[in-house]
Amino acid sequence: MKKSILLIFFFSNLIIGQDESAFKSGEWLKFKLSYSGWIKAGQATLKLKQDESKELYHVKAVGKTTGPIKWFFKVEDYYQSYFYKNSGLPKTFIRKINEGGHTKNLTIDFNQKNNTAIVNNIKKGTTQKYNTKDSVQDMLSVFYQLRNNYNVEQIKADKDLLVNMFFDSENYEFKMSFLGFETINTKFGKIKCIKLRPFVQSGRVFKEKESLTLWISADKNKIPLRIKADLVIGSIRADLDAFSGLNHPFEIKF
Repeated sequence: MKKSILLIFFFSNLIIGQDESAFKSGEWLKFKLSYSGWIKAGQATLKLKQDESKELYHVKAVGKTTGPIKWFFKVEDYYQSYFYKNSGLPKTFIRKINEGGHTKNLTIDFNQKNNTAIVNNIKKGTTQKYNTKDSVQDMLSVFYQLRNNYNVEQIKADKDLLVNMFFDSENYEFKMSFLGFETINTKFGKIKCIKLRPFVQSGRVFKEKESLTLWISADKNKIPLRIKADLVIGSIRADLDAFSGLNHPFEIKF
């Protein structure tokens, strides 16, 4: 369950088109997660910096269970992505997780010119090449790519946003719909948001394919503020809890 929540969480950012970059090196975001409205479930962080090569951004994402849930289902997930500053396309993706004893440790190297990905499964000691789609994204690079390259007017006209993704060893198409604008109450104050609906696979984790709702700040930063998901059992909610290093002022309504 935690893995699926993190996937949706890291996919959740979408923007109104802008000329300036929505982010810069040094951006840090922290989120708190709760289960069924009141049980403290965990936290997730995203930290972006410029790589030493100067042509890449390097982002680290960490997700952990905390509070009572940690007593019976411990999660420690670590994700990293190196993506090109000029194109936003990923070069390398790293996934190292421990979810209730279920572990994975792998690295994916992308060749965007040849549309291939080499998956090095460190845990199993195997390496395999896969064909990928054009301009394929990983689960972290897409977060930043969408912030700078898609706008609400496009989504309204096309009805659904579609993005080519590659995760572990699988190509798939990520789809999300624009639901309009809404002002919500947060710990920081009232904030105008872009409201979104991603489509997920119903059954094992999510109650229905339209079980998720996302609220993204409608300012130039375009950061996720809230996520709600109806699960097969209970519900999960994530809220922005802290931030630093934003590229633009954080717009709060008074």
